[in-house]
Amino acid sequence: MDLPLTYKDIIKILPHRHPFLLVDMITELEIGERIVGIKNVTINEPFFQGHFPGNPIMPGVLVIEAMAQVGGILARLSVPENEKNKDNPVYFMAMDKVKFRRPILPGDQILFELTAMRKGSRIWKMKGKAMVNKKVAAEAELVAAIG
Repeated sequence: MDLPLTYKDIIKILPHRHPFLLVDMITELEIGERIVGIKNVTINEPFFQGHFPGNPIMPGVLVIEAMAQVGGILARLSVPENEKNKDNPVYFMAMDKVKFRRPILPGDQILFELTAMRKGSRIWKMKGKAMVNKKVAAEAELVAAIG
């Protein structure tokens, strides 16, 4: 698969659509090991209308959701071809060691880096971080199941 993966590629992998697709691009991918994705945060995001008026901050739960979507791409693309079933979604089962280090604001570009800690054809555990300007904004360990 040629990198970067853009919107047209990502929607073939994930079932999410606007306004809940929170990944703009995949820039690095080591099948079964590691992935790097990008989310460009703009003032046009629908959540900024209410979070918070006059002081827009990206909700932490959506930062973790975006991280999970990037991890879902890693898991989905890493499943062996003979075990792939496009109709089997990736479900996140657990989030551990979640920490928020700094707010994410309109105009920020989030770089998500996730590394596989434990992997299989169905269950994955990944360690991820969300960075803005090379500084960690959030981090978490995520557990996912395929199908």
